[in-house]
Amino acid sequence: MKARASAIMLLSALLVLPAFGQDDPNQAYIKAMTAQAPAQKAQMLKDFLSKYSGKGVQYENYALANLATLAYPGKTPRETIESGEKALALGGLDDVTKYQVLVTVAGVYIQSGQNLEKAKNYALQAIDLAKANRGSDGSEASSAQWNKMIGAGLYVFAQASEKTRDFKGAVDAYIQSYNILKNKQILADLNKMGKQLMDGKHYADAEKLYRTLYASAKDTDTGTLLARSLYYSGKTSEALAVYKEIYARKKTGEVAYNIGILLAKEAKADPSVGGEATRYLLEAAYLSQTHSKQAMSLAENLFFTTNKDIKWNELVTQITAVNQKMDELTKTYNEKFGEKEEDDLSAADKKEMKRILDTIEAEKKKLEPLKAKQQQVVDQFDKLLTDTKARLGVR
Repeated sequence: MKARASAIMLLSALLVLPAFGQDDPNQAYIKAMTAQAPAQKAQMLKDFLSKYSGKGVQYENYALANLATLAYPGKTPRETIESGEKALALGGLDDVTKYQVLVTVAGVYIQSGQNLEKAKNYALQAIDLAKANRGSDGSEASSAQWNKMIGAGLYVFAQASEKTRDFKGAVDAYIQSYNILKNKQILADLNKMGKQLMDGKHYADAEKLYRTLYASAKDTDTGTLLARSLYYSGKTSEALAVYKEIYARKKTGEVAYNIGILLAKEAKADPSVGGEATRYLLEAAYLSQTHSKQAMSLAENLFFTTNKDIKWNELVTQITAVNQKMDELTKTYNEKFGEKEEDDLSAADKKEMKRILDTIEAEKKKLEPLKAKQQQVVDQFDKLLTDTKARLGVR
């Protein structure tokens, strides 16, 4: 009987062993992770958590982490957040997995526009984690990979900062991210943000942003935006330098007009730059449909008023004075002698008439050199127009 009882107990133990193997949480986790289809893997991970969550099993944290970062059909933002934050709370994750969970959950918060400060905090944790691991094992490949992860974390932080309207923080992070990743999407995001900064009159941040974009692109559009942000930041000389740089590469009416306008403002205090301003405005007049008339008008005004050698205003004043005097003399002559025959005039009248006519003639002679000089100036301006067209190759 005793031997039989022992045999029964052994048989019972053998029967129990396979059942324990089927209920092994480690095997259940491994089986879930080896599933190929994302939907199947997600369901098996959910089943694992449903059965073993809170029971102190070894892979609960990783099951949650994988469920948070896995893309599978029907997954909701809430599932990502709940799984990810539970995994972080349990701890014990390797650094790569923890990084992935941090940026994934932060990204969901950013996309939803909720808990943005928490998203920024998660992004900063991810960045710090990557920085701590960069170069830790002496491998160049590993360091390069962690460096890219720093760039990705900065990008996430920039997006969160932008949504909280922390423009300075966003610009800094976007720029640092781009310097690491060189991803064109970051440039697109920066361009979009640049417009928001300019519209919101955050010119200093816009300047910093456009400096980075221009250093990368060196194109007319970005250069124009940089110059505009510099101008509104009160850095007129730097704005002018950028405008001239991009105009030297590609002549456009818009840029020529902007250069001319800035130089025209300088000419008010320093007439010596009037000639340069005139040249750019004339080029704008022929290159820009939008600003053509205004540019030509400003160019004419600058040419005739800022050139000390021409002394146009003085010349016009002299001509006007002579014409007015001639008009007055002619009026006097007509009033006194217009209706009279010469035979009806007394000797005194004839003497007065001769005096008036001689004075009119003298004024005419005085007017001739003034008009000639005026025409010379007009001819000089016409030559400028001809030279400008020849320089630009326009008719």
